[in-house]
Amino acid sequence: MVRTLQPYAVSGTSEQELSVREHPAPTSDDRGAFERDRDRVVQSRAFRRLAGKTQVFTSRSSDHFRSRLTHTIEVAQVARHIASALGLNADLAETLALVHDIGHPPFGHAGERALDQCLQHHGQRFDHNIHALRIVERFEQRYAGHRGLNLTLGVREGIIKHSRDYSGHSHPELSQYFLDERPPLEAQIIDLADEIAYLTADLDDGVESGLLDIRHIRDNVSILHRSYETVLRAHPTADEKYVFHDALQHMQKTLVVDLIETSKANISDVEAKTLQDIRQCGHRLAVFSPQAESERLQEKRYLYDTLYTCEELTLEHSKAAEVVTELFEFWVDSPEELPDAYFAEVESEGLTRVVADYIAGMTDSFILLRYADVRRKVRSGKVRLASTP
Repeated sequence: MVRTLQPYAVSGTSEQELSVREHPAPTSDDRGAFERDRDRVVQSRAFRRLAGKTQVFTSRSSDHFRSRLTHTIEVAQVARHIASALGLNADLAETLALVHDIGHPPFGHAGERALDQCLQHHGQRFDHNIHALRIVERFEQRYAGHRGLNLTLGVREGIIKHSRDYSGHSHPELSQYFLDERPPLEAQIIDLADEIAYLTADLDDGVESGLLDIRHIRDNVSILHRSYETVLRAHPTADEKYVFHDALQHMQKTLVVDLIETSKANISDVEAKTLQDIRQCGHRLAVFSPQAESERLQEKRYLYDTLYTCEELTLEHSKAAEVVTELFEFWVDSPEELPDAYFAEVESEGLTRVVADYIAGMTDSFILLRYADVRRKVRSGKVRLASTP
């Protein structure tokens, strides 16, 4: 079904600024610029590696839990729905959703925190958005004529700006991405689609894991409570687990509809007629209503207090941090142990950044294999860890 784009949506035609690529690319088939980008992202090695990266629970716990990849697919579904309802470029929104987590290291947020802390000791930071840009511009090598995926300017801008605004003063290297302007609406909806997807999924996986109790969730998460009561009235004799599953879908739909309606109202209030109107607005227009935002924050606090910081996951996070930190220190202390392709980048990129790049690209299983390999070498006396006396 072909939908008419609103005048403030991003056009996918080749003459538009955001459709420009750094290197010439063929345009002989009927795909639009952002459809091509979507296909390039999906076919990338970094995208495939998301299947082996933790979302909340490691894949070793159960095959039923979300990985970064399955989470990403769910975000893409939500983002495309919202974009279509708002008359935006759904191909661009879907592509941004598919690429939004590509810069995350192994072990979820625990791995990211550990890697960032390692870099801070050397006056640097790890930012998964900036790392995602490095992946699509440098690390993916699939073409004979250039490095990177050669994505459009619109997708690269969205990678950087979908979840936060960057200062040109702090990040002059990002100057081409219109840092003094708001991102297009296609990018603004991605972080919220991400929130909607994981707020639903993490309750589901939390109950599946046995760490969360359905009745306790109902008592403490208002939006889920209302959704549960709505489903229960329609299916009073259904098993609790099926009512809960339907309630999660109802909750997700409630948040999606709220975001669509609130964003429409905001666009109308500022009388946005063009993409430049969206860019020049002093604030983001894609937001939840005050009530939905309050309930979103309530659920997020609940998940943090009862799931993300529970004893079982805290132990996993501690082990993840130990693995990341020890390997980072090992390769900084012994750069000759890096793979040749990474060692070759040290002179131009700096040792600590190259080590972080190497670790960030790993899956959970691969980093554990490398950790075990390094530990074996340490025990045999072939190498030593930086922390080894």
